[in-house]
Amino acid sequence: MGPTLLAFALAAAAWVLVVSDLIRRHRPAWHWYVAGYPVTACRVVFTWRRVALLNDLSVSRLPARTLVGHLLVKGDPVRPVAPRISFPRATRMGLTVVVRLHAGQSPAIYMKAADALAHAWKVHVVRVTSPERGFVLLTAMASDPLEGPGLASAPTELLSALIGALETGGAWVMNLRLVPHWLIAGATRSGKSTLLARLITQLAPQPVALVGIDCKGGMELGLFAGRLSALATCRRETAAVLSALVVDMQDRMGSCRTAGVRSIWELPDKLRPVPVVVIVDELAELYLSDGTRESKTEAEQCSTLLLRLAQLGAALGIHLVVAGQRVGSDLGPGVTALRAQLGGRICHRVNDPGTAEMALGDLNKDAVAVAQAITAEERGVAVCTGPDGGWSRARSHLTPTEEAVSTARKHAAMTPDLPALGRALAALEGDDK
Repeated sequence: MGPTLLAFALAAAAWVLVVSDLIRRHRPAWHWYVAGYPVTACRVVFTWRRVALLNDLSVSRLPARTLVGHLLVKGDPVRPVAPRISFPRATRMGLTVVVRLHAGQSPAIYMKAADALAHAWKVHVVRVTSPERGFVLLTAMASDPLEGPGLASAPTELLSALIGALETGGAWVMNLRLVPHWLIAGATRSGKSTLLARLITQLAPQPVALVGIDCKGGMELGLFAGRLSALATCRRETAAVLSALVVDMQDRMGSCRTAGVRSIWELPDKLRPVPVVVIVDELAELYLSDGTRESKTEAEQCSTLLLRLAQLGAALGIHLVVAGQRVGSDLGPGVTALRAQLGGRICHRVNDPGTAEMALGDLNKDAVAVAQAITAEERGVAVCTGPDGGWSRARSHLTPTEEAVSTARKHAAMTPDLPALGRALAALEGDDK
């Protein structure tokens, strides 16, 4: 009987291991809730005091210098007290812990200790944020959710695009109805062009007009010319296209005023003009000048027109998606003014701290530090803002150029005709001749 029971126990253990491995691979969230979270939560609770002590998060109740009679005695602080923490709360692929800060502490020391916390708790990473004064939120991720983000279902709402996956496990969606204008910063080979290709792929099947501005001769956006209602490949053409868009925007204002509404979305379907998404690749090319008077005039004109579209276009169905390798205040005050109107922010790996500060600094300083920590190997990873004003790490879905070009050609017949933009570009060609 003994050998039979032993064999049965071994078979049962092997079966449990096999089933556990299958669940871990095919249903990682289930495996985390059943096995991963309880173990990690216990590890957090039982190691917290020691981890806090070793990383200078604990504070002594007695000072390092004590007056005994008439003598000043110096020594090591005694009875270090770790900050109070909440019980770890499970998330889809991690857990969160709220820490009550000691008097005089700041979230900065917890950000420095984030790597030590990740090693002590045996998790992939620990993110540190401060939801309110006097508290920090430690978010531990059991694995890297951005290593292989899965495809979620595509959004069905107009002007919404499924870009990729958030570090929290949710879908990364750019909704231009909620956040009408976006700024995208990223160095070469950081994933910026891939994100723009993904955005065009998602918007191409929708009844919207896409306008491209690519002052690198159309090297990037020219691939999608079949789905673009207009494409400007130099600053002179850009000024003409933007001027035509401003005139169209004024016509839309007149239509709304006549109908007694405050946006085109309140107009009847038959009277509503087609939404326009203006995609600008390499913003710096519009602002840099070679010193000539003509060049300065064109740069100032483009800056003014972009700012007008950003200030007034949201309610009139005109949206801006502005991208650039370098977005700094050194490009001029026009860039800073435009940045203030672009509520959506995406920052990939950048080559200079000023660009990360320009993209995220006015929203959240913690996001700037996280964006600067993105490595060259993490292509497509970015820090993005959400409609609620928060931020998160995210990774865009890899969309091959061939797929993006094929999608644009497939839906070329849906390209709306914007006569004013065509006339503006035709007039330039006539002047050149």
